[in-house]
Amino acid sequence: MPSNFALKAMNTAHRALLKVSFGKLGNEVGGMPSLELTTTGRKSGRPHAVMLTAPVVDGDTYVVVASRGGDPVHPAWFLNLRDNSDVVVSVRSGPRVAMTAQVATAEKRASLWPEVVAAQPVYADYQTKTTREIPLVLLTPKN
Repeated sequence: MPSNFALKAMNTAHRALLKVSFGKLGNEVGGMPSLELTTTGRKSGRPHAVMLTAPVVDGDTYVVVASRGGDPVHPAWFLNLRDNSDVVVSVRSGPRVAMTAQVATAEKRASLWPEVVAAQPVYADYQTKTTREIPLVLLTPKN
């Protein structure tokens, strides 16, 4: 399981790559669009941004995976959006868009999980490393 330090280092490296390449590198990772998800801290009330990938895109809905590399605990960003579904998302270094985050229901997750694993088989490996069911989150623009 990745440590908090490793996860923060990966996020920092991803942002640095985007910055030094003027957005030419890092907007796709493993064939998936990268996005910056900004949540509101459930304890601090402050904005927190994290770089993620979306293995499934359906129109203007992006599906992200709260895997944390198969760690037994949920990532902080997931806990934040679970408590406050109002998020801001920038896809491929594009404009920041107000969105709503919705944790996939069991039925929706069951239909999406095969698509997620087909796009990135590593997610199936992550699921085998943990006893928790790895949540999927749907990010949709606010109307």
